[in-house]
Amino acid sequence: MNRETDTRTMLLTERPFRLMLSLSLPAIIGMVVIGLYNLMDAVFVGQMIGPSAMGAVTVAYPFTLVNNGIATLLGVGSASVLARAIGKMDQATVDRVMGNLSMCVLVLSLIVTAAGMVFTRRILALSGAEGEILSQAERYLRIIYAGSLFVNFAQAANMVMRGEGLLKRAMLIMGIGAVLNIALDPLFIALTHRVEGAAYATVLAQAVQAAITLWYFAKKSKIVRIRRVRVDGRILPEVLGVGVSAMLMQVMQMVQQTIMYNVAAQYGGDSWQILLGACLRIQAFAFIPLWGLSQGFQPAAGTNYGAEQFARVRQMMRVFLLGGTVLSLAFYLPVMLNPRAVLSLFITDAAIAGMGVGSLRLFFSTYIILPLMILSITLFQSIGKGGKAALLTILRQVALFIPLCLLLPRVGGLGVQGVFLAPVITDLGVLVICVVMTGRELKKTLPLAKSALGSTAP
Repeated sequence: MNRETDTRTMLLTERPFRLMLSLSLPAIIGMVVIGLYNLMDAVFVGQMIGPSAMGAVTVAYPFTLVNNGIATLLGVGSASVLARAIGKMDQATVDRVMGNLSMCVLVLSLIVTAAGMVFTRRILALSGAEGEILSQAERYLRIIYAGSLFVNFAQAANMVMRGEGLLKRAMLIMGIGAVLNIALDPLFIALTHRVEGAAYATVLAQAVQAAITLWYFAKKSKIVRIRRVRVDGRILPEVLGVGVSAMLMQVMQMVQQTIMYNVAAQYGGDSWQILLGACLRIQAFAFIPLWGLSQGFQPAAGTNYGAEQFARVRQMMRVFLLGGTVLSLAFYLPVMLNPRAVLSLFITDAAIAGMGVGSLRLFFSTYIILPLMILSITLFQSIGKGGKAALLTILRQVALFIPLCLLLPRVGGLGVQGVFLAPVITDLGVLVICVVMTGRELKKTLPLAKSALGSTAP
């Protein structure tokens, strides 16, 4: 229990700014590493094969989020349960986490693989993809679905590791997989001369990462071990209750992007599908460091909430929000100042890249306000209030966005530009709701914090 006690003590006593750095830096690096899987697939196929191949990978990407959703459902939910159990020093609950996660990953991954292999082409057709882009996307996505078990276990178990507060170890394991993927991508693409090479590289890298992670939890870890591999009815409802909001963020992103591709194809054709794919890749990669920051915030908020240090939870929210805003500028400024150069990383056709300069600026304009939304959702997940986190996610990715995406292209001759404007208006609306909901939640902890201080006074 020594390492657990040390980690718990650090989460409960370390100065917030130093804790943010120690937790978030490895988490950010680790999440950027995860993002490199899909980003490098798009970059390598775009440069080595051509725009159609890059379009195929980007069209397929939203449908890979089914696996991300499963990993996030089980990983975030399990990490939240774990962090609060560590805060309460409840070892019995800690011992149930990995066995439950392993069985749930196995069952859900097999379902995705079976369904995905049968319905891949029909699923991809929902995006509006046709011809060569659709054929290449189908071949790519089938391979990704075949490796679902490796992807889901590697990512979900890594989230549990981060929930324990072992951010550096989690980052190292993810780094091994990412470096392997980057090395194998150009090799396999050169050998096959097809988009499948990128898919094989991704699955193999994730399989290696999954094997290392399995070894760690089965043999190495002294605190969070894989003990009885079974669905545990005692913790499963709580895992799902918290994790469903995080899963919705991934699955609804699939729905969101599918509709965007369809509308872009309807109003702009293949060129605008390719441009939209590049913009979505850029935004997705820029989103990842903020997601990493939230992964550092989760054990800090969850453990302190479990230990009833409510004033410290409020302080953590302020410090992490400031850090997230500063971090977002590192991505916001380059994209806004030189969008053509950023688009050229994915699109070798200068004419197509030039068409998208204004659209990328518009699309990326609200990125600077995302830290508050992400940390608000993470706060609700960390303290076990998954319903509120789910509400914010649904509002941002479905309830407000989808009507706007379908209607704006028909308004005032906006056409395809309405697709890029819809997320901007959505984010501004959700920002207001986030401020209200998070402010109310933090105000509720004020009397609890005062009570806790009073009970510990001499």
